[in-house]
Amino acid sequence: MRVSKAQAQANRALIVETASHLFRERGYDGVGVADLMAAAGFTHGGFYKHFGSKADLVAESAACGISKTLELTQAADAAQFFDFYVSRKHRDSRDAGCTLAALGGDAARQAENLKSIFADGIDSLLATLARNESGTDGDASQEQRATLIGQLAQAVGAIVLSRACPDDSALADEIINVCRAQLLAVAADEQG
Repeated sequence: MRVSKAQAQANRALIVETASHLFRERGYDGVGVADLMAAAGFTHGGFYKHFGSKADLVAESAACGISKTLELTQAADAAQFFDFYVSRKHRDSRDAGCTLAALGGDAARQAENLKSIFADGIDSLLATLARNESGTDGDASQEQRATLIGQLAQAVGAIVLSRACPDDSALADEIINVCRAQLLAVAADEQG
Protein backbone atom coordinates (compact mmCIF):
# COMPACT_ATOMS: atom_id res chain seq x y z
CA MET A 1 0.00 0.00 0.00
CA ARG A 2 1.42 3.37 -1.04
CA VAL A 3 1.56 6.14 1.48
CA SER A 4 0.55 9.63 0.37
CA LYS A 5 3.13 12.40 0.38
CA ALA A 6 1.27 14.13 3.23
CA GLN A 7 1.20 10.90 5.27
CA ALA A 8 4.91 10.30 4.62
CA GLN A 9 5.65 13.83 5.92
CA ALA A 10 3.47 13.20 8.99
CA ASN A 11 5.25 9.88 9.60
CA ARG A 12 8.64 11.56 9.32
CA ALA A 13 7.58 14.30 11.76
CA LEU A 14 6.40 11.64 14.22
CA ILE A 15 9.72 9.81 13.97
CA VAL A 16 11.65 13.06 14.55
CA GLU A 17 9.48 13.99 17.54
CA THR A 18 9.82 10.49 19.03
CA ALA A 19 13.58 10.56 18.48
CA SER A 20 13.82 13.97 20.11
CA HIS A 21 12.17 12.62 23.26
CA LEU A 22 14.11 9.35 23.34
CA PHE A 23 17.48 10.99 22.68
CA ARG A 24 16.90 13.52 25.48
CA GLU A 25 15.97 10.68 27.81
CA ARG A 26 18.69 8.16 26.90
CA GLY A 27 21.35 10.02 24.93
CA TYR A 28 22.32 9.59 21.30
CA ASP A 29 24.13 6.29 21.88
CA GLY A 30 21.39 4.94 24.16
CA VAL A 31 18.80 4.62 21.40
CA GLY A 32 19.04 2.25 18.46
CA VAL A 33 17.19 2.68 15.21
CA ALA A 34 15.03 -0.42 15.83
CA ASP A 35 13.94 0.81 19.28
CA LEU A 36 13.27 4.28 17.98
CA MET A 37 11.15 3.11 15.08
CA ALA A 38 9.20 0.74 17.34
CA ALA A 39 8.50 3.59 19.76
CA ALA A 40 7.18 5.66 16.85
CA GLY A 41 4.99 2.74 15.73
CA PHE A 42 6.92 1.78 12.62
CA THR A 43 9.14 -1.08 11.49
CA HIS A 44 12.91 -0.84 11.49
CA GLY A 45 13.02 -1.24 7.71
CA GLY A 46 11.06 1.95 7.15
CA PHE A 47 13.75 4.11 8.71
CA TYR A 48 15.81 4.47 5.54
CA LYS A 49 12.79 5.63 3.54
CA HIS A 50 12.93 8.77 5.71
CA PHE A 51 16.61 9.25 6.65
CA GLY A 52 19.98 8.51 5.10
CA SER A 53 21.51 7.62 8.46
CA LYS A 54 21.01 7.82 12.20
CA ALA A 55 23.26 10.90 12.16
CA ASP A 56 20.75 12.62 9.87
CA LEU A 57 17.96 11.88 12.34
CA VAL A 58 20.11 13.00 15.28
CA ALA A 59 20.64 16.38 13.59
CA GLU A 60 16.98 16.82 12.69
CA SER A 61 15.80 15.78 16.16
CA ALA A 62 18.23 18.20 17.81
CA ALA A 63 16.89 21.05 15.71
CA CYS A 64 13.34 19.96 16.63
CA GLY A 65 14.10 19.88 20.37
CA ILE A 66 15.89 23.23 20.33
CA SER A 67 12.98 24.80 18.43
CA LYS A 68 10.62 23.62 21.20
CA THR A 69 12.73 25.48 23.78
CA LEU A 70 12.72 28.57 21.56
CA GLU A 71 8.92 28.40 21.26
CA LEU A 72 8.61 28.38 25.05
CA THR A 73 10.92 31.37 25.25
CA GLN A 74 9.11 33.61 22.75
CA ALA A 75 6.90 35.39 25.29
CA ALA A 76 9.09 35.05 28.38
CA ASP A 77 11.42 37.61 29.87
CA ALA A 78 14.67 36.38 31.43
CA ALA A 79 13.19 36.06 34.92
CA GLN A 80 10.24 33.97 33.67
CA PHE A 81 12.49 31.82 31.51
CA PHE A 82 15.04 31.08 34.24
CA ASP A 83 12.34 30.56 36.88
CA PHE A 84 10.87 27.77 34.75
CA TYR A 85 14.15 26.46 33.32
CA VAL A 86 15.94 26.04 36.65
CA SER A 87 13.19 24.08 38.36
CA ARG A 88 12.64 20.60 39.70
CA LYS A 89 9.88 20.12 37.10
CA HIS A 90 12.30 20.78 34.23
CA ARG A 91 15.02 18.74 35.89
CA ASP A 92 12.71 15.75 36.23
CA SER A 93 11.34 16.02 32.69
CA ARG A 94 14.47 14.97 30.85
CA ASP A 95 12.64 13.60 27.78
CA ALA A 96 10.52 16.75 27.41
CA GLY A 97 13.05 19.28 28.68
CA CYS A 98 15.68 21.36 26.98
CA THR A 99 17.86 19.61 24.42
CA LEU A 100 20.84 21.75 25.44
CA ALA A 101 20.82 20.41 29.01
CA ALA A 102 19.95 16.85 28.05
CA LEU A 103 22.35 16.41 25.13
CA GLY A 104 24.98 19.16 25.28
CA GLY A 105 27.60 16.71 26.55
CA ASP A 106 26.70 14.18 23.85
CA ALA A 107 26.74 16.86 21.14
CA ALA A 108 30.31 17.74 22.05
CA ARG A 109 31.35 14.26 20.85
CA GLN A 110 29.36 14.36 17.59
CA ALA A 111 29.99 15.68 14.09
CA GLU A 112 30.49 19.36 13.34
CA ASN A 113 27.06 19.71 11.70
CA LEU A 114 25.37 18.74 14.98
CA LYS A 115 27.59 21.13 16.92
CA SER A 116 26.54 23.85 14.46
CA ILE A 117 22.88 23.09 15.15
CA PHE A 118 23.53 23.46 18.88
CA ALA A 119 25.51 26.69 18.34
CA ASP A 120 22.75 28.15 16.17
CA GLY A 121 20.18 27.15 18.80
CA ILE A 122 22.17 28.75 21.60
CA ASP A 123 22.60 31.92 19.57
CA SER A 124 18.87 32.02 18.76
CA LEU A 125 17.99 31.51 22.41
CA LEU A 126 20.30 34.34 23.44
CA ALA A 127 18.82 36.62 20.77
CA THR A 128 15.27 35.79 21.86
CA LEU A 129 16.05 36.48 25.52
CA ALA A 130 17.78 39.75 24.55
CA ARG A 131 14.83 40.81 22.41
CA ASN A 132 12.36 39.97 25.18
CA GLU A 133 14.42 41.93 27.71
CA SER A 134 15.11 45.02 25.65
CA GLY A 135 12.12 45.09 23.33
CA THR A 136 14.49 45.49 20.37
CA ASP A 137 15.10 43.21 17.40
CA GLY A 138 17.45 40.98 19.44
CA ASP A 139 20.65 42.95 18.95
CA ALA A 140 22.00 42.98 22.48
CA SER A 141 24.79 45.17 23.74
CA GLN A 142 28.01 43.29 24.45
CA GLU A 143 27.36 43.66 28.16
CA GLN A 144 23.78 42.36 27.90
CA ARG A 145 24.88 39.44 25.71
CA ALA A 146 27.69 38.58 28.14
CA THR A 147 25.22 38.59 31.04
CA LEU A 148 22.79 36.37 29.12
CA ILE A 149 25.57 33.93 28.16
CA GLY A 150 26.56 33.64 31.82
CA GLN A 151 22.95 33.17 32.90
CA LEU A 152 22.25 30.54 30.24
CA ALA A 153 25.44 28.65 31.06
CA GLN A 154 24.51 28.68 34.75
CA ALA A 155 20.95 27.53 34.01
CA VAL A 156 22.03 24.66 31.75
CA GLY A 157 24.81 23.73 34.16
CA ALA A 158 22.38 23.72 37.09
CA ILE A 159 20.13 21.22 35.31
CA VAL A 160 23.08 19.04 34.27
CA LEU A 161 24.58 18.98 37.78
CA SER A 162 21.23 18.40 39.45
CA ARG A 163 20.47 15.49 37.10
CA ALA A 164 23.87 14.01 37.89
CA CYS A 165 22.73 13.59 41.50
CA PRO A 166 20.31 10.90 42.69
CA ASP A 167 16.68 11.94 42.18
CA ASP A 168 15.97 12.11 45.92
CA SER A 169 19.25 13.85 46.75
CA ALA A 170 19.16 17.01 48.84
CA LEU A 171 22.08 18.25 46.73
CA ALA A 172 19.99 17.97 43.53
CA ASP A 173 17.42 20.34 45.03
CA GLU A 174 20.07 22.60 46.55
CA ILE A 175 21.74 23.11 43.16
CA ILE A 176 18.39 24.02 41.60
CA ASN A 177 17.37 26.36 44.42
CA VAL A 178 20.71 28.19 44.71
CA CYS A 179 21.11 28.70 40.96
CA ARG A 180 17.50 29.79 40.44
CA ALA A 181 17.81 32.35 43.25
CA GLN A 182 21.04 33.73 41.77
CA LEU A 183 19.60 33.90 38.25
CA LEU A 184 16.43 35.62 39.40
CA ALA A 185 18.48 38.12 41.42
CA VAL A 186 20.53 39.00 38.30
CA ALA A 187 17.34 39.28 36.23
CA ALA A 188 15.80 41.60 38.85
CA ASP A 189 18.95 43.77 38.84
CA GLU A 190 18.85 43.96 35.04
CA GLN A 191 15.21 45.12 35.11
CA GLY A 192 15.62 47.54 38.00
